[in-house]
Amino acid sequence: TGSWNLFGKPAQTLVSLNVQAHDAQKHGAVPLLADARAGLAELGQALGSYKAGGDTVAAKANWFASVDPLTEAPGDGNALATDMQVVGAVQRAANGNTVAMCAAGTMPGELHKLWKAGRPGSYHMEYGFSCMGYEIAGAMGIKMAEPERDVICFTGDGTYMMANSEMATAAMMGISFTVVVTDNRGFGCINRLQMGTGGAEFNNLLKDAVHEQPSAIDFAKHAEAMGATSLKVGSIGELEAALAKRHMIKGPYVIVIDTDPYPSTPHGGTWWEVAVPEVSERETVREKRKAYEQAISKRGG
Repeated sequence: TGSWNLFGKPAQTLVSLNVQAHDAQKHGAVPLLADARAGLAELGQALGSYKAGGDTVAAKANWFASVDPLTEAPGDGNALATDMQVVGAVQRAANGNTVAMCAAGTMPGELHKLWKAGRPGSYHMEYGFSCMGYEIAGAMGIKMAEPERDVICFTGDGTYMMANSEMATAAMMGISFTVVVTDNRGFGCINRLQMGTGGAEFNNLLKDAVHEQPSAIDFAKHAEAMGATSLKVGSIGELEAALAKRHMIKGPYVIVIDTDPYPSTPHGGTWWEVAVPEVSERETVREKRKAYEQAISKRGG
């Protein structure tokens, strides 16, 4: 919704499907009162053979023409992989039976922009509260519900640290799914948000946190200790080779790769309301405050 900045314009109508009348009518929406599943089923029947127009198809094609280069495998060199390149590697390894799932951190935003779902039911994302730690439990649950599916879970190192103990349960029960751990050594997305609102880097990346000795967690060994098959790869090429072996592995399979905490997909530009201090000694913060107030003034609904 772009913090409700995408609606409220004359040429756009928001339809809200909700079980509560007072919620369904918010933001000037056309309210549809129904259970979500039943309501969507009835909408589907009412739409019949309707398909999105050519403008939508063209917009999608233009979008991927713009962002696909970001997901290409890098050339030779020692640069850290980007999250976009990791998405590309998994996309190339995926098939029509793959379910991509994630919940928090950098990857929800990147997957939302870059992932190409193979078919309905193949993109599982926890958007509501960016529930850190849902990934491994969620991937296990998807595989239990649909044993025939190829489940690939994306998680960052910060989210992995929040909740990972279901890995031991999955190993004990022999539930097979793949976990790609992107290790940017901290909370990369919050660090970018901090910088993007005019602030200085503080206490998000491990290098900026208070410490007596550097943190050096071996996530592959940690997953192995809980019974998973695991390895750490050093490049996008090695990641693709590791992903190609996932169908031969019984139980959870964890692949760890170091990533650059700073780059993100620059395309899109949808506004996200994150309040900026009204008073600051930093010029960058004062500039971001002006932009924040301008965006607030344009919001419809």
